[in-house]
Amino acid sequence: MKVIFTCGGSAGHVNPALAVAQVFEEKHPGCEILFVGAERGMEQRLVSQAGYPIETVKVSTFERAWSWKVIKHNVRSAFKLPAGQHEAAAILKQFKPDLVVGTGGYASYPAVHEAAKRRIPCAIHESNAYPGLTTRTLANKVNLVMVGFPEAAEYYQDAKKVAVTGTPVRGEFFSLDRERARLELGLTDSQPLVISFWGSQGAGHMSARTVDFVERWAAEGRRFHYIHAAGRDYDEMPGELKKRGIQVSESEVRPYIDNMPVVMAAADLVICRAGASTIGELTALGKPAILVPSPFVAANHQYKNAKVLADRGGAVLIEEKDCTGEELYRTALELLADGSRRATMGRALRELASPRAAQDIYENLMTLLK
Repeated sequence: MKVIFTCGGSAGHVNPALAVAQVFEEKHPGCEILFVGAERGMEQRLVSQAGYPIETVKVSTFERAWSWKVIKHNVRSAFKLPAGQHEAAAILKQFKPDLVVGTGGYASYPAVHEAAKRRIPCAIHESNAYPGLTTRTLANKVNLVMVGFPEAAEYYQDAKKVAVTGTPVRGEFFSLDRERARLELGLTDSQPLVISFWGSQGAGHMSARTVDFVERWAAEGRRFHYIHAAGRDYDEMPGELKKRGIQVSESEVRPYIDNMPVVMAAADLVICRAGASTIGELTALGKPAILVPSPFVAANHQYKNAKVLADRGGAVLIEEKDCTGEELYRTALELLADGSRRATMGRALRELASPRAAQDIYENLMTLLK
């Protein structure tokens, strides 16, 4: 059996594909798996780290704003489409896949589009509550559409078949418990742990507000343990805190959280964006969260992801335009002081979890091969 997974743009598109690829390897020892992504996409690093081969095609984003700069960018992107599809066709011809699976991002379009033209069984998976342009464009061409949120299914009325599968996350997020994780981090007292992160690319405005948050936290006696992953904003943040007379350790403000399953399992509250992967991890662990969705993503889909959790009572949603360091700190203290509310939030989140997502996606895909 030969399977192509095609994805890119963010970890939220790549990680589900990696999880399903692992299921195929477990179920079909010796099967051949190939990933297809963008020339300079982060998927190259993530896929290579997971041990899978990856081929690349030319592809670029399409922006939705209206300006001469955006129009010129979109024109250049349009000219790249035929080249990307030609490269994808060559990959299909050489690899001869039995199945092609796209999990979102512009990088997934060429290979899925070419597979559909050649009547190769193909499917797409959408992790977000509001579908991206790529999956919406491909929906009526593929044999199967799978979605992570039930709310996303209504956008695919013209699809041949839609299945609600959930979005796969790493197994560690289902197996770790708070006490064991706290011991692994060396936390032996009763103080709660708050963690925050805005993504590996950082977030300029939110990083500045995080500095205000940390200043208030330090001024009020560090009433809880705190870990913040600053991403690429790390170089500036410790310096800005030092200017304000605040000393933080390398474990409290760090570039990245490499052991994310352990740190999230140990946390009592998570402050973060609302990307699909993060949403899946929060629901798997049942971790109460303050979500500040990025307003700079396609179709404002992070807001829609966050609203699903907030409407179910699992998270507090604060839009970035309304968010300050003071507001974040006040909301965090309110939640930490109300254990009953956090327990209720945790139960609401776990009801949204999809521990069988990778298996369900695999089973749906196998129906196409039968």
